[in-house]
This record gives sequence, C-alpha cells and structure tokens, in this order.
Amino acid sequence: MFLQLKGILNNPELDSQGRYSVIKSISNIYFTQKKYNQLVLFLTDWIERHPEDEYNTYWLYITACIYMESDATPIAEYYFDRILKNYSDIMVNGQSIHFQCLRQLIKISTTSANRIKYFNELINRFPSKISVTELYERLAFEYEKEGEWAQALHSHFQFLEQPDAQTIQISGIPDAYANALQLVNFNDSPKDWTFESLPALENAIKKAINRYDWKSLDKYRAKVNFFAINWNQDRSGSNAQEVFSMKNFMRGNRIRYSASLDDSSNPNEAYLRTTGWSQYISVWYLYFRKVNFPADPEIHGRWEWAGIYFGEKL
Repeated sequence: MFLQLKGILNNPELDSQGRYSVIKSISNIYFTQKKYNQLVLFLTDWIERHPEDEYNTYWLYITACIYMESDATPIAEYYFDRILKNYSDIMVNGQSIHFQCLRQLIKISTTSANRIKYFNELINRFPSKISVTELYERLAFEYEKEGEWAQALHSHFQFLEQPDAQTIQISGIPDAYANALQLVNFNDSPKDWTFESLPALENAIKKAINRYDWKSLDKYRAKVNFFAINWNQDRSGSNAQEVFSMKNFMRGNRIRYSASLDDSSNPNEAYLRTTGWSQYISVWYLYFRKVNFPADPEIHGRWEWAGIYFGEKL
C-alpha cells in the first residue's frame, strides 16, 4: 500500500487535489506507525523539491505539530513562525492554518516581544475568532514586561473600550477591569498629590492633623483610586471609591495619631493609626503606598495617601 501510494504520487499527471490526498494518506500511515522522524523527513523533502505546492503551508504545519508532540517546542516555534512569514494562508477542513499557527505560538513562545507580535496579528487578522477584549489586556501586560509603557497604556485603554470589559474573566489576570481603569485614570491625572518620600508624606499628614487643617488633608489625598473601606472589604470594589471632605470629620472632634507608623508597614506600603474621627468609628488607619508607575520616571517611586481603613486591624 505504501509503495503504491508513492508510485501514484510520482505520476506527473496527478492534479493538486490528488497529490494532497496521496500525501495525506502517506502521512497517516507514518503517523499510525509512530514513525515520526520518517514523516518529518518525507514532508520537508517534499516541500523542498516542490516549492510550488499550494499545500506546503499545511505540510509544514503538520511538521511543526509533530515537534510540538515531541516536546521539541523551539523547533516547533521555528516552523510555526516560518509558515507565517513565508507561506500563504490556506483553509484546511474549514480552518485557517495561519490562525492555528498563531494559537500554538501564543502557547509556546517564551519572549514577550514575540507574544506581542502574535497577539497583534491575531487581533488584526482574526478578530472574529478570538476574544479581542482578553487579548488587548494580555497584550498590555506583555508591553509592560518589555518596558513599552506608552503601548501598554494604549492597550489597557483599548481593553476598557470593549463592551464586555467590565464582565470578562481573564485567567491569570484577576480584577482586570478595575486594575486597567485605575492605571488609565492615574495616567490621565496630574499626580500632584504625590510626595518624594514616605517621611515627607507622613510629616505633612501629621502637621495637617495637628493644625486641624482639613484643606491640606483634602489636598494630600490621592485624587484617583482613593478608597475608604472596612478591613474586610475589597479596595477595588465599586463601593470602595470615596470622594468626601475631611472637614466633615475634623470639626468638633479630637483627632490623634500614633507616634510611628504601624509595625505591619513595609518598603511599599505603610499604615498610620489615627483616632477621634467619629463617634461611630473612631479608629482610622491612613494607608500610604509607594507609587508603582514606571511609565513616568518622575512619579514612579514617590508616595501617595491612597486610602483609609475604618476600625481596628483584623
């Protein structure tokens, strides 16, 4: 059977569809017999000797898949990428070979630069076959890994523009919508409430409390993503974002603060215990954090008063 098929394949009068059927049959025999090396040699030799074959895209795809199954992913990546660069897309069994290559490359590629290229190609060429919303957010994270902050912010913005951005669940990226919204809003803000260091922020807050200077406290408070919650609430929740004036809580009250920051503070976050704000909840922990915003080196690493936790720590 095998020799007979090879004999048919060598018939110069065999048309393109006939050659496809014969090569597919030969490949199936090799595959069934688990002769993977022979199958790869057969397909690559055919491609080299018949560069005009319109199905070479598919034969190379089979070759790449064999290397995938053999855990030779760098070789598989080479072939998938070679198909995209050098061979026209074709449809086999109703499936685009280029689309299948991109799907595989997203899984096995080890560099952000390559994943950026593949994500963009999927979005631009096959938007109806993928979740564009998810890919915009994954693309943003790959840009961040490469330090391409302008492109990362643009991808976060494109993610937020999608109609299902608020409801989509993305594996490995919890709270995708809230985090992207906070980042974009922070980028669009003046950021003029940040301090050069934690001691500078702490001293300014304490001086304002000593003077009962609610105007300064309102000025120091972050104007984007500021939260005021109980300890068991989610700071990214819709009910966590608060806009209020400290004036309403300083008038007629005796406000006090701890001499030093709470012991749970660390190089990136700090807590200042204060009391006297309200007859209902007297204890407030003022939450300070280091700004993580590499897109702007002048702001990155500064400190902001980012929120309030009501009540004693849990």
